[in-house]
Amino acid sequence: MTAPQTISRFQVENMDCASCAAKVDTAVRRVPGVSDVSVSVTAATMTVTHAPDINLRALARTVAALGYPSKLVQAVGDHAGSGHAHQHERSDRPFWSSTKARLTIASAVALAVAYGVGHLRPSIAVSAFLVALAVGLLPIARRAVLAALAGTPFSIEALMTIAALGAVIIGATEEAAVVVLLFLVGELLEGFAASHARAGIQGLTRLVPKIARLERNGELSEVPADSLAIGATVLVRPGDRMPADGVVTEGESAVDEAPVTGESVPKRKAPGDPVFAGTMNGDGVLRVRVTATAEDNTIARVVRLVEEAQESKAPTERFIDRFSRFYTPAVVAVAALTAVLPPLLAGADWSAWIYKALAVLLIGCPCALVISTPAAIAAGLSAGARRGLLMKGGAVLETVGRLTTVAFDKTGTLTRGRPVVTDVLPFGRDAAVVLSLAAALEAGSSHPLALAILARAAEAKVPVPPAGASAAIPGRGVVGRVGGVDVFLGSPAAAAERAPVSPEQAAAIAALTEAGKSVSVLVAHGALAGAIALRDEPREDAVRGLAALRSAGISAIMLTGDNRRTAEAVGAGLGIEVRSELMPEDKQRIVLDLKARGAIVGKVGDGINDAPALAAADVGIAMGGGTDVALETADAAVLHGRVMDIADMVGLSRAVMANIRQNIAIALGLKAVFLVTTLLGVTGLWPAILADTGATVLVTANAMRLLGWRGAA
Repeated sequence: MTAPQTISRFQVENMDCASCAAKVDTAVRRVPGVSDVSVSVTAATMTVTHAPDINLRALARTVAALGYPSKLVQAVGDHAGSGHAHQHERSDRPFWSSTKARLTIASAVALAVAYGVGHLRPSIAVSAFLVALAVGLLPIARRAVLAALAGTPFSIEALMTIAALGAVIIGATEEAAVVVLLFLVGELLEGFAASHARAGIQGLTRLVPKIARLERNGELSEVPADSLAIGATVLVRPGDRMPADGVVTEGESAVDEAPVTGESVPKRKAPGDPVFAGTMNGDGVLRVRVTATAEDNTIARVVRLVEEAQESKAPTERFIDRFSRFYTPAVVAVAALTAVLPPLLAGADWSAWIYKALAVLLIGCPCALVISTPAAIAAGLSAGARRGLLMKGGAVLETVGRLTTVAFDKTGTLTRGRPVVTDVLPFGRDAAVVLSLAAALEAGSSHPLALAILARAAEAKVPVPPAGASAAIPGRGVVGRVGGVDVFLGSPAAAAERAPVSPEQAAAIAALTEAGKSVSVLVAHGALAGAIALRDEPREDAVRGLAALRSAGISAIMLTGDNRRTAEAVGAGLGIEVRSELMPEDKQRIVLDLKARGAIVGKVGDGINDAPALAAADVGIAMGGGTDVALETADAAVLHGRVMDIADMVGLSRAVMANIRQNIAIALGLKAVFLVTTLLGVTGLWPAILADTGATVLVTANAMRLLGWRGAA
């Protein structure tokens, strides 16, 4: 029987790059009782699976000794999870007040004092610079020793310590002190960039208000928003943000969903419509029934999803990690050979070549290379999430850009998912009268076709008179009396039983049916009065979205369970290949067939009846408005359900991969240039550390550009 395990979550400070996370991971895995560790630089957290009796304070001290202060913020329980624990908010203190910043400032002050003392008392200049060096180097050396003892001998701190001590031995004390300061400045800049990237997605959590107006037993009271229970009713005034995910029960208003979904135009909300926590109420008072607790609302799930995604490494990132494990020891070996071989084999000056070897050691620091990929992926995932494009990890982000075929569901994906009136065909009466009589019969009904007719009547501003003796006839239509006239609205076959149909009328109805539309025929006073055609129409951006995919070199296909005539009518309008009347297993088979022919396939659907095909695809993309299914079923999700978002997701992926290639070129290119100039004696220790720090800052800054990505949608 497996021993019980507990999961604990820690907040960890000062983790700025993947090498920081690797040191923490390696050290914690060596602690007795720990069975698994997951470290997220982006979330600044460490999740540890361990035996229940482990000393968590000692574990936190182990991590803190490496230079990463940590504290327990969440005890989840066993693997199954026993509810949700409160997640502490991360510190919002300015980066310059951190431990790293204070150390950097102290080192800078000590170096300035050393220069002053050296100028006034040259005889003690070396001692002054040794003191300045010690201020910055001792904490670095301590971390290097502890990292080596914890299983990471080739850390950046170890390389820095060796280089600084070597410089002192050959008499370059002043230079060593400057190099240490530059190293600390570089680390500080890395921390600033990492916190900036982290704040991008975490800023979403601040959109949810702290206070909600709870309505209970007819009375209003202000309560903490995170205390709202499912089923509670809250009142949201104009200008207020939604305190929770919910469903409107009373009132109408325009709601600005841009912070959550990226939707630029406010959406009109009425009873029955969903609303998301953090969105802004516009012009009306809404009563909302809460449907999710604070830790499970849309924003919390988006943040959690992105944090988990950023822990999942892309193939390129895993390759860079593996490469860096061999790269750093290789750099140490090259530096050692640089110091030893020329003096031994050619009688060269030991001091000069040891100096060059120390510069090689600094040039070889892997920070810029290691951070090149995760920084771009983290920025890309955050930029996408803030615009409603969610991808579960770097592997998904990387694969999306390589798609060659995208298979779309029809209903609710390429189309709006609800019927709309497309034609009002009068037979001897005015079209407005036909619409008015039909709306009178359908008033009060919640059937999708009825709602479509009522919406068209409201849009056309036709009167809707009261109907008497209304009754639904199952499978045939609805009958009633409007303004003293007996009226029937139903299928063409049922209408033909109540009134004669001329050949011209039959041909007109058949043409609408042939176009894939549902036709309801109105009979008034024993004669055909008109016909109303309805169809689930394509989304407004469907044509543009499919065209964008084609221009990106990606083919599209529609896979639907709908009837052939309706599917082909929609497909013809969109210019897309159609496969219709499919069962879920048929969709899965087609996706597998496409993959077998060498295609890299993305499947876009609603996440429920498309589940087999979503799972079979290289990337499954769920269309939805923040539902559990949309966020959890597939590999990726688009919150606001635009077809153009699929093309944007591809564009974002390709932008991230291009950024990664640029970053790797910057990291390795600068190192190659300075390696050559160092061996030729053109550059020394200062340029070497500037090359490493500069490359790290350039790579991080380049990755941060992705946070400004907008997309075409």
